[in-house]
Amino acid sequence: MNHTISERLFSRASELLPGGVNSPVRAFRSVGGTPFFAKRAEGAYLHDVDGNTYIDYVGSWGPMIAGHAHPNVLDAVARTMVDGLSFGVPNALEVAMAEAITRIVPSCEMVRMVNSGTEATLSAIRLARGATGRTRIVKFEGCYHGHGDSFLVKAGSGVMTLGLPNSPGVPAALADLTLTLPYNDFDAATALFDDMGAEIAAMIIEPIVGNANCILPRDGYLQHLRALCTQHGTILIFDEVMTGFRVALGGAQQRYGVVPDLSTFGKIIGGGMPVGCYGGRRDLMQQIAPAGPIYQAGTLSGNPVAMAAGLATLELIQTPGFHDALERSTHALCDGLESAARDAGIAFHTTRAPGMFGLYFREGLVETFDDAKASDTTRFNRFFHAMLERGVYFAPSAFEAGFMSSAHSDAEITATIAAAREAFALL
Repeated sequence: MNHTISERLFSRASELLPGGVNSPVRAFRSVGGTPFFAKRAEGAYLHDVDGNTYIDYVGSWGPMIAGHAHPNVLDAVARTMVDGLSFGVPNALEVAMAEAITRIVPSCEMVRMVNSGTEATLSAIRLARGATGRTRIVKFEGCYHGHGDSFLVKAGSGVMTLGLPNSPGVPAALADLTLTLPYNDFDAATALFDDMGAEIAAMIIEPIVGNANCILPRDGYLQHLRALCTQHGTILIFDEVMTGFRVALGGAQQRYGVVPDLSTFGKIIGGGMPVGCYGGRRDLMQQIAPAGPIYQAGTLSGNPVAMAAGLATLELIQTPGFHDALERSTHALCDGLESAARDAGIAFHTTRAPGMFGLYFREGLVETFDDAKASDTTRFNRFFHAMLERGVYFAPSAFEAGFMSSAHSDAEITATIAAAREAFALL
């Protein structure tokens, strides 16, 4: 494939943007090479500025669950934007979005719209600290909750990809208030709460880890954490920015039957527009200003165009059978990739939930952060580029989940597996 225009653009960008990008993992630092620059997208496909086409398994990192440029979403945006892009006063679409989320996710009795997943998680932590009067929070190794100071201790996503276990610029005093646990370790969680439970304001977790590739919870693990938080008066926060409305209509909390105190969302409720929200128990949410004393605000929160795009997307995914079909497609892709690797004699393992998956170059189950780190990243990097040259775009990191959409048909899955057979043969 020719990438001449992308290379020129990246050269220009590198003079003006740190690392040439506006978000670290886009820079291809871990996989090597120059990132391609997108020109347009439609359905399951991305098209770059050099005229190359890719089957896309990143989906703008999750929101494109109905595929790129879905006509229903574009129509909703077009209808809304002619009346203005931002008002700075309430609009009816904010109310409609709140009604939709609280109906779909019963644990969210009230919600507050924000502009990103990071803003949602930061706000949820502030609420938990204010409501409990405690200062410590617990997070999990390899989980990523945005770039807030409290979350960059042993984080996943781009932090893990770039090999930065903790970020300079985070005050030590603040980092000391963040306790970390290994994901899927029952005993470690119990021991921590036995020792410090009375000091912990909140536990925040990706119920399915999507930022150390894709790690599913062991049976009973999320239920165990729920019981610990209840016992010690700690607020349990599910970060469902990735899993929300994807792994089930009601998110991971519906799939696993666990009720968190607070939840954070993003991605899908914007349908591709910048948006996020947090919500939960009414008694907690009513402590947010102006109803209560805990301050949080945002000029662009509840932006009408973003709300229109998100509502159109939520309507699409409530079509009967939507998530069942998404799960079948995810299994078909992962089973096909594993079969192709097995035929080539390559150590390879996939993890999957409806609409998201992980690719690991290693033998055996992947259930912990250490399991994920044991994957052969050098082999993944070679595989990534071999697939890119064959018109398939996976996340440019061995530690990021992949995403399916309803636009990925049997044809795209078959083409992906055929490309993988060629790529595995090169490894």
